[in-house]
Amino acid sequence: MNVGVCLVRLRLPESLSLKSKRRVLRSITTRVQGKFSVCVAETDNHDSWQMATLGICCISNDRRHNNEVLSRVVNFITESRFEVEVLDYEIELL
Repeated sequence: MNVGVCLVRLRLPESLSLKSKRRVLRSITTRVQGKFSVCVAETDNHDSWQMATLGICCISNDRRHNNEVLSRVVNFITESRFEVEVLDYEIELL
């Protein structure tokens, strides 16, 4: 069993409240989970209106598959029309 973990740091320039931030993050997590069958959770910057860190996890038998899925998730978030800017991301394969 191989585990892939990705942390994505986001900036939400349009967010003016925590409620607005949660709406955007809920949209991202729902679409990513449905499209890629991965686990997604907000892992840091819980009280910041315009910053968020998402943790994404993928489990499979193949390390290359984990890396490919997590890279596609990052590309999906970057290229989609969410109200976010991807500041940084890191992928770790365990």
